[in-house]
Amino acid sequence: MKTIMWFRQDLRLNDNPALIEAAKSGKVIPIYILDDINASSQKMGSASRVWLHHSLINLNKSLNGNLIFFKGAADKIIAKIIQETNFEKIVWNRCYEPWRMERDTRIKNWLKGMGIEVKSFKGSLLWEPQEIYKSDGTHYRVFTPFYRRGCLGAAHPRKPKHYPSNIQFDNSFNTTSNCALEELDLLPNESWHYKMIEGWSIGEKGALDSLNEFLENGILSYKSGRNIPSQKSVSRLSPRLHFGELSPNQVWYAAQEIIEPGDSNLDSFLSELGWREFAHHLHFHYPTLANENLNTKFNSFSWQTTQKSLKAWQRGVTGFPIVDAGMRELYQTGYMHNRLRMVVGSFLVKNLLQHWHHGRDWFHDCLVDADLCVNSASWQWIAGCGADAAPYFRIFNPITQGEKFDTDGFYTKKWVPELAKMPKKYLFCPWQAPSEVLEQSGVQLGKTYPMPIVDQKNSRELALQAFSKLPKTG
Repeated sequence: MKTIMWFRQDLRLNDNPALIEAAKSGKVIPIYILDDINASSQKMGSASRVWLHHSLINLNKSLNGNLIFFKGAADKIIAKIIQETNFEKIVWNRCYEPWRMERDTRIKNWLKGMGIEVKSFKGSLLWEPQEIYKSDGTHYRVFTPFYRRGCLGAAHPRKPKHYPSNIQFDNSFNTTSNCALEELDLLPNESWHYKMIEGWSIGEKGALDSLNEFLENGILSYKSGRNIPSQKSVSRLSPRLHFGELSPNQVWYAAQEIIEPGDSNLDSFLSELGWREFAHHLHFHYPTLANENLNTKFNSFSWQTTQKSLKAWQRGVTGFPIVDAGMRELYQTGYMHNRLRMVVGSFLVKNLLQHWHHGRDWFHDCLVDADLCVNSASWQWIAGCGADAAPYFRIFNPITQGEKFDTDGFYTKKWVPELAKMPKKYLFCPWQAPSEVLEQSGVQLGKTYPMPIVDQKNSRELALQAFSKLPKTG
């Protein structure tokens, strides 16, 4: 039997349920379709496309050059393949963005009507949204009971499986609609992306190496170290999980082989995998989560539309060093430490009163791990309008956040080098430094480093006033 293996967000050989099924069925035809048509406005951002390009290169090498590339609407491409070939079966691992689920259901029903065997598998989540419900049959809206009671109280995730060693490729497959990887046009014309990927080893092997590195050197200090951006205590596995270079099952069980159950570092790390599950759970039950406030009382909120402030935030020139450090790390590397994501997010929606959509869009374009479900749920959380969200009065102070979590200033000085000589006392509030300190540090406020674009205390008070005017219910 000739089976098409449709790779999507599962760019790996190990623990790939659909690939295992395809290899069992007979000759395998591996394909990848870049479907910007059905994705429409939710197509991948620039940084994610760069990552995808390199991940596909490595996947194709693992498949001995047998991966076939297509570009366009997946339903139309598969229909064209049917016309030109005689494949009998198609398999894939399920995705959970609303637009993908709608498209995949349409394709599956149509193929079955054509008499073609179709199988889909759980390969990207530990627990699918339709598996986790409360005892009364309703879905969860609060993370802790979702994870502690719903997920941990459900059946254990399946254990990961090795890659199939007996893959036989169908070299007779021939279609006129495929293209070369370069024709997917995933790389931008500008050269910024070369520097962005310098610190990454993209692909399945790099993902496994990253996992092992974290388990050897990071997880034992995860609970406390995960808040310190200069330390290597976070896993940086989010792009690996998003593109499926690793399965969450591999990560879940590998971590538990290193640390005994009950350890607070292990529990803290696994709960972060749980948050990823929660984001997909929310998006499944609220398909408009990417665009609409889950808490509808925020529909009446008067967001500001100051382009100058938004641009300063995007470029990392707000005058608040810890915010600027996070935004520059994002733009230069395609990644931002999780603590900083909360700090810069709070600053945008609460100190600047900019709509969370602006943060969602910038992160979607700049993050290599940009995931529709996680990005949307996280921005709604920080804005206060999502499920189990941060209360409106929780406004991160960018000065104290820097002092607390970047005590020695290593992170901030790395990404804001114009403040490299600034003493710790004034590093996170250089506008408060005496003129002689600024001169000794080589800092000219307004020239070498900007003055703050807002007054921290006043902007906090304005935010509290604005949020307090929201309707009591919604």
